[in-house]
Amino acid sequence: MEQLVQTEMWKARSLEELVRILHRLFAEDKVSVEEVQALMESYESNPDEWLQYAQFDQYRYTRNLVDNGNGKFNLMILCWGEGHGSSIHDHTDSHCFMKILQGNLKETLFEWPEKKGNGEMTKKSERVLRENQCAYINDSIGLHRVENISHTETAVSLHLYSPPFDSCNTFDQRTGHKHKVKMTFYSQFGERTHCVSRRQHAAQQPSALSTG
Repeated sequence: MEQLVQTEMWKARSLEELVRILHRLFAEDKVSVEEVQALMESYESNPDEWLQYAQFDQYRYTRNLVDNGNGKFNLMILCWGEGHGSSIHDHTDSHCFMKILQGNLKETLFEWPEKKGNGEMTKKSERVLRENQCAYINDSIGLHRVENISHTETAVSLHLYSPPFDSCNTFDQRTGHKHKVKMTFYSQFGERTHCVSRRQHAAQQPSALSTG
């Protein structure tokens, strides 16, 4: 009950306040997944606050760094053009929170492939997330693919990853074969970048997040 009361107290009324409270939460030795998700859910999308970070690319979705969380988390805005989507991917033992700021995104959840990786991957579930809805995933839950299935509207999402990571595995849905890929930021703190790695910012710290 004490935890629920504490979570209620932390309501983010702006993106700036959300970042400030996240820094306060992650300054602790242990952070509750439920607490972080409740905080992310409490923020109501306001384009005036995040448009400066929302940079689109004509051909693919973009990852735009908002805050590097002193090495304990990355907060970023992902911009999805019409029809853009991710590969099926893991999260490198990181916790991932995703909040929709604009538009709708389809999330498809998959089982991990067999070690042999020679068969069609098993789909667990799929859902459409709408503005201000929030989702959570880690590698124990499974793998996922995120897509903007609209061909007329763009979408924008806010993501928190703890600990930060700059590579992950992508998976071929037909075979289960995996491929390690390097991840970069399209922009950092509102400034366009050119394949600059997260490692040039704060050193990664172990995640303090815990479930339950």
